Amino acid sequence: MVAAVFLDKDGTLIEDVPYNVNPDLIRLMPGAVDGLRLLHQAGYRLIIVSNQSGVAQGFFPETALKLVEERLKLLLERVGVPLAGFYYCPHFPTGTVPELTIACNCRKPAPGMLLKAAQDHHLDLTASWMIGDILHDVEAGRRAGCRTILLDNGHETEWQLSPQRVPHFVVPTLAEAAKVITFADRYPPASAVVSVPFLKYLKP
Repeated sequence: MVAAVFLDKDGTLIEDVPYNVNPDLIRLMPGAVDGLRLLHQAGYRLIIVSNQSGVAQGFFPETALKLVEERLKLLLERVGVPLAGFYYCPHFPTGTVPELTIACNCRKPAPGMLLKAAQDHHLDLTASWMIGDILHDVEAGRRAGCRTILLDNGHETEWQLSPQRVPHFVVPTLAEAAKVITFADRYPPASAVVSVPFLKYLKP
């Protein structure tokens, strides 16, 4: 069994353009290339797990996500980093496409995509990490048994906290996240540290 780093897509790996499936508009986030290279060199499988409710809401067909996947693979191949997997959830409880308008176990914060990837790729989830820009990503990672990193880049606005939604680390970029992961796995006690005091985000 091997370890993976699960990556949220929009706002974590690539710039967040709402409901975008145009490959020409896909841009890697600042710090992404350095972070991905470091993680690949350290031996982690890199796997995208992304909520794509635009399918259930009728904004674009599910087939459009294949072009997104191909574009992401190409961008990463250009910098010497293979993408091991691309998982997405097309469901949404209040969508307009009947067969996709359901409550599922794959839409984050549920851990279904991570669990499916672990089964497909024979992953050790306890040795794996989840990186995302909102607390739904953190919760999905924790529920799957992973360690978690929140990119505090302004995308999380609600700060609804619970024990499952407190990340192990908080950093500003994917490059910093990669440094934390490689250091924490080299020196295991460091993985128990939470980087910022989340009490400041709790509402009275």
